[in-house]
Amino acid sequence: LPCLSLPSSMHLIQVDSVQRWMEDLKLMTDCECMCILQSKPISIEKDEQNELILSSQYSTCDNLQLLLKRAWIISTELTRIAQKLEKNRWQRVHSMTVRVNCHVRSMINEYSTFTRNSSEEMHQFEKLLIDKCSEFTAFTERCLQTEDEEILKSMKSCINETLTTVAQYFGQLIELVLTHETQALLRQIELSGGVCVTESAVSGLFSLAQEGAHLCRIIAKEGGVVALFKICRQDCFRCLYPQTLRTLASICCVEEGMHQLEKVDGILCLADILTDNSHSEATHAEAAAVIAQITSPHLTFTQHLSSFLENMEEIVTALIKLCQEASSGEVFLLASAALANITFFDTMACEILLQLNATKILLAACSDKRIVDTPYSRDQVVTILANMSVLDQCASEIIQGNGVQLLMEMLFEKSPSGNSAEVAACERVQQKAAVTLARLSRDPEVAEAAVKLSCIPRLIKLCRSPTERNNSDSVLVACLAALRRLAVMSPDGLEDSDFQQLVKPRLVDSFLLCTNMEESFV
Repeated sequence: LPCLSLPSSMHLIQVDSVQRWMEDLKLMTDCECMCILQSKPISIEKDEQNELILSSQYSTCDNLQLLLKRAWIISTELTRIAQKLEKNRWQRVHSMTVRVNCHVRSMINEYSTFTRNSSEEMHQFEKLLIDKCSEFTAFTERCLQTEDEEILKSMKSCINETLTTVAQYFGQLIELVLTHETQALLRQIELSGGVCVTESAVSGLFSLAQEGAHLCRIIAKEGGVVALFKICRQDCFRCLYPQTLRTLASICCVEEGMHQLEKVDGILCLADILTDNSHSEATHAEAAAVIAQITSPHLTFTQHLSSFLENMEEIVTALIKLCQEASSGEVFLLASAALANITFFDTMACEILLQLNATKILLAACSDKRIVDTPYSRDQVVTILANMSVLDQCASEIIQGNGVQLLMEMLFEKSPSGNSAEVAACERVQQKAAVTLARLSRDPEVAEAAVKLSCIPRLIKLCRSPTERNNSDSVLVACLAALRRLAVMSPDGLEDSDFQQLVKPRLVDSFLLCTNMEESFV
């Protein structure tokens, strides 16, 4: 989503560092001993051994998370080995190589306890990786037994080459494992007619999709988008629609997912869900999230969504209705984000919104702090207003809905928490509020209302005070443009110094003056 940062999208590594360390600690401690223990059968009877080991496992999802964590540790260790090797820290290189060797064996043993029907190709890569890790450890051990610089120099190139091969085999094995697990989850969906098994498989796909774009590509390539839309077309799985749509939104962040969505008429399916009043609000909200994802202006591969234009009017109508009837801030955020993106996607959307009284609905929502409760929501609203403001008819709608007052308030947008994502959202709100004012102020009535509400002094303050705009250049440019438009309508509202510095010069000269003001105050 363009201006959203939802917790569910958080990647494995992007968590509190202490929490990350605590989770990894059990995998990092005494791995040499653990590796030996895991290689020994506890029971002679194979079935008994499997039963004992698997009894400690929770689910396929948990096992995959364990595998991914182990893979993350190995990947990190390989990177660190390359760094230490560059500095000729041979003792550290060897100890880390031993650790990687043990982690690789542990990962393979762990995976073999919960997987069935591993492919022959996977077994081959497991053997290749283990053999190459053993060779790697032997190489580094030999380096400890000599101090001859020439010998070490010649061995360094061999170690570098081996390290590259280990990383390559490791990457290919992980790719095979994740593909195998994705295929297994998709087989569950295909063969199961039951809600519980399907729900478990969808949950597994969602967990995989959260691990990043590469996993989303694997899922899409293996037919994940097709399988998930198949669920969304069966009434018997209605209770799974929200979870399934959430998974689709994650997968469709990659081009492969978008192509699959187009092939299965995904847009039509989403339109049907959004316009079907018998669905729950949660289902409508998650369908809106998918729309927001696939129409994101940050994506470069949305041009092929020709079917979207065919269904745009009913989608926009359903989304503005969802905004109007939203029972929570989260629902409003998802629906308004989808609308904001659509207004970038095609200008016809702005005309449809104008006919649907969207301005009135959005302005009314902004007065309800329970619904529009974050800078992220206000960012979506002001994006829609900014894009609609290119239409001449929009000005009267803004005036009637007291929209100029709202735009003035948005020029004061500040982050209460200081969180970087929230600060960035506040900057976008200020910038787009100024852009909207500049566009609408071509109408004398809007310009007059803006002057009466003291917009000019606020715009001047934003231009002259870098801290007021959080040192944002984009906010500065937008404020200079809005100030110049209002100055034409009301020249008496500016002092001569403001006019000479902020209005009269070329915009680029005023911009350079304002960006250097911080230095002049010191």
